[in-house]
Amino acid sequence: MLLKELTELTGVSGNEDEVREFIKKEALLYATEIKVDSMGNLICYKKGKSSKYKIMLSAHMDEVGFIVTGHKEGVIKFSPIGGIDERILPGTRVLAGDKKIPGVIGSKPIHLQGREERGNNIKLKEMYIDIGVEKKEELEKLVALGEYIAFYSKYTEFGDGCIKAKALDDRVGCAILLEILKESYQFDLYACFTVQEEVGLRGAGVAAYAVNPDLAIVLEGTTCSDVPDVKEHEYSTVMGQGAVLTIMDRTSYPNKKLVEFIYNTAIKNNIPAQYKKTTTGGNDAGRIQLTHGGVVVASLSVPCRYIHSPVSVMSKKDFESCLMLVKKVLNELSGDENIMSSFKD
Repeated sequence: MLLKELTELTGVSGNEDEVREFIKKEALLYATEIKVDSMGNLICYKKGKSSKYKIMLSAHMDEVGFIVTGHKEGVIKFSPIGGIDERILPGTRVLAGDKKIPGVIGSKPIHLQGREERGNNIKLKEMYIDIGVEKKEELEKLVALGEYIAFYSKYTEFGDGCIKAKALDDRVGCAILLEILKESYQFDLYACFTVQEEVGLRGAGVAAYAVNPDLAIVLEGTTCSDVPDVKEHEYSTVMGQGAVLTIMDRTSYPNKKLVEFIYNTAIKNNIPAQYKKTTTGGNDAGRIQLTHGGVVVASLSVPCRYIHSPVSVMSKKDFESCLMLVKKVLNELSGDENIMSSFKD
């Protein structure tokens, strides 16, 4: 499992270079051909034995983060990249700029807040990043306008087979995809590590247009809401209950026959699996599905608590379930290529 290395890399949307180079070195061991397109997507092609069909697996390399928008009184002003809950930010540790300078997100301390201020959440526009430099000129030299800022969070294993890390959305998908590349199939496999998913699914559409696949499966880290004060009927997914299949979300409507096939494959092979019970959010499947004349898609995910924060949490068991299920599904499709045509009937 390469999750430790992958999650500790920085790859805010639009600045995925470090993640891409790491994945590229790993993928070179198994791929037939590798290319990077003009968007920055990493497309790894593995030739099949018959090449009758093209299957695309997709996982995005980027993570949520921030960008430098200004310097003021020895601190950095910033804006978010991707969906981040601003309520979690005060006191959060970050790595600022190309030099990865340690910093902390600060705001007016509670001792100086008036009674009315204490009753309200601090807004992002009232926050700043402190890297311990007083002079504006020195600050500008260290972290320039337009440079990126990432959460600073170490990979940690704890509890009953749990992992805490940043960027589990979607480095879990990247880790699974690297494992899949080690296998060989009848069909041509395109393992696509995409960019800018967190700011509008931008990379996936370009990658899918280039590949023009017969079928695509998106590998993700998805929301998990089995926590206190959330009613059971409002749970999206449950950590520890296996790989997650999406029925519908804000961006895509996965192919029902393909989703059913994946779920039945899980049951047949005693692999824990569950359906996502909310339709909020979205992922690269939304762009891939609409490419060319339309693509048969499905999303398969690992449930992760507290995504889009520096302390996302997942279960190793769910990761293994997702990896095992992807392998079984691809083996089924490789063993009987006629199954492919049945999804379009």
